[in-house]
Amino acid sequence: MTLLQAIILGIVQGLTEWLPISSTAHLRIVPALLDWPDPGAAFTAVIQLGTLAAVVIYFWSHLLRIGRSWLLGVLSRQWLHDDDARMGWMMILGTVPIVICGLLFQRYIKTTFRSLYVIAFALIGLALVLAVAEAYLKRRQQAGKKLKELHDLGWNEALGVGFAQAVALIPGSSRSGTTMTGGLFLGLSRETAARFSFLLSFPSVLAAGIKELIDERHVLLASQENLVNLIAATVVSGIVGYASIAFLIGFLKRHTTYIFIIYRLLLGGVLLYLLWSGNLAPLPPVSP
Repeated sequence: MTLLQAIILGIVQGLTEWLPISSTAHLRIVPALLDWPDPGAAFTAVIQLGTLAAVVIYFWSHLLRIGRSWLLGVLSRQWLHDDDARMGWMMILGTVPIVICGLLFQRYIKTTFRSLYVIAFALIGLALVLAVAEAYLKRRQQAGKKLKELHDLGWNEALGVGFAQAVALIPGSSRSGTTMTGGLFLGLSRETAARFSFLLSFPSVLAAGIKELIDERHVLLASQENLVNLIAATVVSGIVGYASIAFLIGFLKRHTTYIFIIYRLLLGGVLLYLLWSGNLAPLPPVSP
């Protein structure tokens, strides 16, 4: 990987991590289309720390308040003494499904699941599920039912969105896409679903990035060039990711997610055509 390729992949990661179009899919598709080496699951997980830093900066005051209240509750043994402490526990509860599934299926996540066929079908299939969620949300609004905001979330919503987040272990699913879909089915507004998705990403993305950095350090940090590429991609992804967060929250206040649904369907369709026509190989070549 060259420095230019690393920077471009950082831009791709930042643009696509928080939009419901799957950053993992794009980090697999872009190199395949440009005949670049596959960056691998470990590189993808580590540069997500850049976009995670964007979340921390964007929601700094909110995360600080949650963390402080949660810690105070633990120390005083008043576990649920206010809404912020409760949100901290809900973030932990919502992270449990993806941790369990990630450990159970980690071998497939790094190999079989990175097939472009899996990514194409995930892009298309979960776009259709998101469309159904949008239709369900519209019916709720037409029936005059109140949509839930962050302060309305309970344990069922936290666990439900957590299970939806676990689906994002399949490349092409999109963490923000699956969590927003789960949130819409549970009666959350689009903006609330996006905000909770961002908050829920903090523990899981942090843990995954650190784990991959430790497990694959012999490859990721094998040379000074590898280290520079990793740092460059991570920093760029954070800068671009911050702008992506601001865009998505503002967009969802006024619009549906149908533009992303259409994009996913088109991208998945084009990807299947390229695979069936033999212009793309499903999996990258195995290193000797």
